[in-house]
Amino acid sequence: MFSRSILSSAFRQASRPIRPVASKSAIPHFTRLTPLNVRFLSQETRSAIDKAVASAPVVLFMKGTPEMPQCGFSRASIQILGLQGVDPQKFTAFNVLEDDELRTGIKEYSEWPTIPQLYVDKEFIGGCDILMSMHQNGELAKLLEEKHVLVPAEGQIEQ
Repeated sequence: MFSRSILSSAFRQASRPIRPVASKSAIPHFTRLTPLNVRFLSQETRSAIDKAVASAPVVLFMKGTPEMPQCGFSRASIQILGLQGVDPQKFTAFNVLEDDELRTGIKEYSEWPTIPQLYVDKEFIGGCDILMSMHQNGELAKLLEEKHVLVPAEGQIEQ
């Protein structure tokens, strides 16, 4: 899905313009916007992530795979989705460790600094901490049921 040659070349472009800052002295030196700490998601990467997010009703960007998570937060997120009863046919995961452009791009795409990241019905839900909180207070179960992404109960007709 993520073509290394297309995305790599897009991210190798020369420095991009930075957002104007009213007064450099008003911003501490470690937070000033420079070409090194401001990135703009290329259209190619944005389009590829849009496709990935739309590829299934439940999409998880994670480190590793559901069968072999490569970090504790990704493992916890997979366990939560399993406990909730998410239908495997309505779920897909993307391993951000396989593609540096995806790993960097998804953070900018969602404006969320950590991985894993969960999308339900193309809507960004959050990272592991948000999933854990929603799981504990019942909000995640309600959301997943409303979106019809759970394994149907025996005898229940799937919508």
